[in-house]
Amino acid sequence: MHKILKLVFILFLTLTTQLGPILGNPILKAQSKDTIIVAGGCFWCVEADFEKVNGVSEVISGYTGGFIENPTYKQVVKGGTGHYEAVIIHFDPKIISTKNILDKFFRSIDPTDNGGQFCDRGHSYKSAIFAKPNQVLTAKNALLEAEAILGEKIVTPILEAGTFFTAEDYHQDYYKGENLVFTRFGPIKQKNAYKRYRSACRRNERLKEVWGKDAFLN
Repeated sequence: MHKILKLVFILFLTLTTQLGPILGNPILKAQSKDTIIVAGGCFWCVEADFEKVNGVSEVISGYTGGFIENPTYKQVVKGGTGHYEAVIIHFDPKIISTKNILDKFFRSIDPTDNGGQFCDRGHSYKSAIFAKPNQVLTAKNALLEAEAILGEKIVTPILEAGTFFTAEDYHQDYYKGENLVFTRFGPIKQKNAYKRYRSACRRNERLKEVWGKDAFLN
């Protein structure tokens, strides 16, 4: 009986190893998760960019860096809370490294702009990296490399990671939402409103001006 159970267990391990890369091994995924928090202006755009990156499992929009608990969107954009619009990126370091993510992050923003990002102005829209202690050196190296490539001073700060407050439900996955929203163009689907906003903000155009062919456009 013990021999039969042992054979069954060995067969299970063999199948898990062989099928894991195909089906996605939940045990391996649970053991290899990591996160990093970044702010790059409108969190809809940062979420849209990074959810399409291989190795990233989820990107959540929210607020961090401020001094009040559980801030609302209206409070943050009005100012005075100290919070940034930010995202927390969940990723598998076996597929993509923290450095790879930060390289893409720098190329998805204008790190020379200290007044916000693109058409969104004010403190809550400034760029920043909120690093855990083991991510600080990697973040500094990514910043120095980006600075050398641009030949300009990068003003994106590397700050200590703190509490991340998840934004309201309607902000999550806004870029692909099917709900109708009312705009100056009339009622249109959320995903189409997002495209018009991003285009009007000239986000992609500015990225090409700053980074040229290295711009991260996803």
